[in-house]
Amino acid sequence: MPPDMLGQGSFPPLVLFDLDGTLLDSAPDFVATLGVLRSRHGMPPISEDALRPHVSKGSRAMLRAAFPNIDEAGREALVQPFLDIYRGELGRHGGPFDGVEALLSGIEDAGSRWGIVTNKPEALARALMPLLGWDKRCAVLVGGDTLPVSKPDPLPLLHAARAQSLAAGECAYVGDDERDIIAARAAGMPALVALWGYRLDTDDPLAWQAQGLFDTPRDLLAHWA
Repeated sequence: MPPDMLGQGSFPPLVLFDLDGTLLDSAPDFVATLGVLRSRHGMPPISEDALRPHVSKGSRAMLRAAFPNIDEAGREALVQPFLDIYRGELGRHGGPFDGVEALLSGIEDAGSRWGIVTNKPEALARALMPLLGWDKRCAVLVGGDTLPVSKPDPLPLLHAARAQSLAAGECAYVGDDERDIIAARAAGMPALVALWGYRLDTDDPLAWQAQGLFDTPRDLLAHWA
């Protein structure tokens, strides 16, 4: 892609990120959560390797991976218990991906801002912020239930940009899932793929038509710095 399409060499005024699988390696928290839930059903823990590819797809996808022999209605009944257990495991096992803190500091040092647009319920996402030391640093946070729609709808991204008095084109969005890229493209926002995140073997980030793909947070920092 031409350098100006990605803002190469200069940070956008606002960089928006997905949370799970982009900024935060939360898979260990979800492994612990599902370990409790599976034990209630007489099942052994699920391995992190088995769960990790499903984390960015959301709670229902993780429940499908953890309870493949339960029908859809049965898994739907597990969503609330899953969230209740997860509240107790929140931030206890996972943490930012390697290089994320350097990336966020680089954005701040350049005089730009960063924020989060996630499909995680807003209350859970906000509860994580002080645990990560991000509550005073994150300029804007939009959760999956902040608005009537969530990603891949572009409205949460547009809402975050407007909250910072910016046009979509003045921002960039970084995510590890196809719905992140769909949302960013529909919003008219440069879309960047975090290849360090969670993906199924069948996912093909090259087919998502993003404007940039980055192997590590440090690669993204180097692109803008």
